[in-house]
Amino acid sequence: MKELSLKYGCNPNQKPSRVYMENGRELPIEVKNGRPGYINLLDALNGWQLVKELKEATGLPAAASFKHVSPAGAAVGFPLSSVEKKIYWVEQYGDLTPLATAYARARGADRMSSFGDFIALSDVCDVMTARLIKGEVSDGIVAPGFEDEALEILKAKKKGAYAVIEIDERYCPEPVEKKQVFGVTFEQGRNDYRVTKDVLENIVTENRTLPESARTDLMISLITLKYTQSNSVCFCKDGQAIGVGAGQQSRIHCTRLAGSKADNWFLRQSPQVLELPFRDDIGKPDRDNAIDLYIGEDYMDVLDEGRWQQIFTKRPDVFTSEDKRAWLKKNTGVALGSDAFFPFGDNIERAARSGVKYVAEPGGSVRDDNVIKACNDHGMVMCFTGMRLFHH
Repeated sequence: MKELSLKYGCNPNQKPSRVYMENGRELPIEVKNGRPGYINLLDALNGWQLVKELKEATGLPAAASFKHVSPAGAAVGFPLSSVEKKIYWVEQYGDLTPLATAYARARGADRMSSFGDFIALSDVCDVMTARLIKGEVSDGIVAPGFEDEALEILKAKKKGAYAVIEIDERYCPEPVEKKQVFGVTFEQGRNDYRVTKDVLENIVTENRTLPESARTDLMISLITLKYTQSNSVCFCKDGQAIGVGAGQQSRIHCTRLAGSKADNWFLRQSPQVLELPFRDDIGKPDRDNAIDLYIGEDYMDVLDEGRWQQIFTKRPDVFTSEDKRAWLKKNTGVALGSDAFFPFGDNIERAARSGVKYVAEPGGSVRDDNVIKACNDHGMVMCFTGMRLFHH
């Protein structure tokens, strides 16, 4: 197939719409089920690149959850703790395959943002991973292949309309890429920069102790940023992105957004959240929404009289600001990547409040000394990679 017609572009009024190969080659994708849309394919192609590079960098199966051309989550197949299984709603599935574990992490980090996502997998989709996907609200999936039973499970989603795309893992794009904006053609060399452990060698802080686990998390953070709409900042821990701040004009706003998402990820693991007495008839999406409100500033939206009865079997206690701060202090060893240099130390101050211990950024700001000092004040390890990772 050299061309694929689409229902419409980004919006229903943008017709006609299609994807095709200008050089006459075959498309590197095959639609196995459903009818993917324009944004679906943008998510699929960006997501595939991300998980492919994660696997190449770590040697582990990888998964990504994409929404509107930025990852809501990305992860590799590290085993899940009992608490993580509970907050990702996968306890009932028993032992997970490494690929299913990667997917559970990618989907579970920011469940609010991942609602209705497009999934990317680095490996052939197995039955266990398909079963997890079956239970989530999602628009589609891209993978280098599908086990027969897994494909049948996925085909049954969305009343048979679920988009399933198989990508040729051997496909290599042309070295120069093009796109049009307002009728003007842009051309640039493809970003083929590879993130490896070598890019973390230039440590500029007094603390130079960078454990292997932190190196892996920093690589995951940087690779995730490579396919996140800029400006962007990514918090990582235990082999997964736990907070992505994408598309902000100000670097500090990226850091605040990513930090708040990382905080929410950790707050979900608190006893106050784990013990919430949900009614049996409340599904996962509604539970996620309720948890998001409960741990936020609008907690009375689920605790007011007449509202809590619709969600819980008994009224939970308020999760106070003091209790939340005390719990968040337990989150340590977090890794942080930035797609461009930090211009001010305020980013580091905000990162420290979310347990950040390891930082990777390009460096090159006239205020690098200020940022390094802020890291030293908090005992952080910071690497200058020398490489900006803007993505638009």
